[in-house]
Amino acid sequence: MTSTAGASFETIDSGFHSHGTRCAARIYRPSVTEPVPVIVMAHGFGGVRTVRLPAYAETFAAAGYAVVLFDYRYFGDSDGQPRQLLDIDSQLDDWRSAVKWARNLPGIDASRVVGWGTSFAGGHVLTIGAEGDEFAAVIAQVPHTSGVAALRAAGLRASMRLLPKALHDSWRALRRGEPIYVNSVGVAGSVAVMTAPGADDGVERMYAESGVRRDSRVETVAARVVLRVGLYSPGRRAARITCPTLIQVATDDNIAPARSAKKAAALIRSSTFRSYLGGHFSPYVSPLFESVIADQLTFLRKVVPTRVLGPGR
Repeated sequence: MTSTAGASFETIDSGFHSHGTRCAARIYRPSVTEPVPVIVMAHGFGGVRTVRLPAYAETFAAAGYAVVLFDYRYFGDSDGQPRQLLDIDSQLDDWRSAVKWARNLPGIDASRVVGWGTSFAGGHVLTIGAEGDEFAAVIAQVPHTSGVAALRAAGLRASMRLLPKALHDSWRALRRGEPIYVNSVGVAGSVAVMTAPGADDGVERMYAESGVRRDSRVETVAARVVLRVGLYSPGRRAARITCPTLIQVATDDNIAPARSAKKAAALIRSSTFRSYLGGHFSPYVSPLFESVIADQLTFLRKVVPTRVLGPGR
């Protein structure tokens, strides 16, 4: 049992199945008897749930919200082979399975499920939100909204460094061979998916503030995904989202450009848009983290209130 300045809550390690593969999840449950809203959360491109996301989950739980924080199949504590396979369609299926599972947990108000995604997962929650009434609200932090904009931000040289490995891995996939891996994050000029200035340092800070040892083995992805990123543009369907949506961007984001996210927000009939000074990885750590999550709580208390602490507390 954890007790903070807000509500006390317990954490439970559990999991659910997505198309036959077990996905690991941690449930954060406020110590109350009445049904509460639940926030379903997952990380961004190649990320795992233990890196900084517990800081968000604990804050939400202390504010009276239940949380389901999960790893995608092939990543983190979840099952699935081959490891580090970032398949967009599979991740979207994992989201659907996570939401269905969370909706049926004891003590949950099934009509009030919030989708929370950051970076690549920010695009995923927008995609799921556009499909219908899965969510009561959506929070998309520094979201991937445009594949074209992401490729443009990465630059031609960085993309060309990745292309041979992406093609080789795709050929290996057709022949059911072992994947060819590339780093998710690297320094400028290296062969990695995210090599924008400050990216590697930003991830280093995330690990440091999480108290988790940085392990290069879990910062890789099967290279074939590189051929799909440019084709994945969740912002194109944003006009179909009907639930209240908070989109938060960083002004100097050189990975998921803020301009594209702002365009997506303008298409959503009930959107709240917030912009912060910083880069793509700034919202995860101090000092920006405190402002970002404060705005998330303000949004949640307005559109999906919980009676545990009451509005405005």
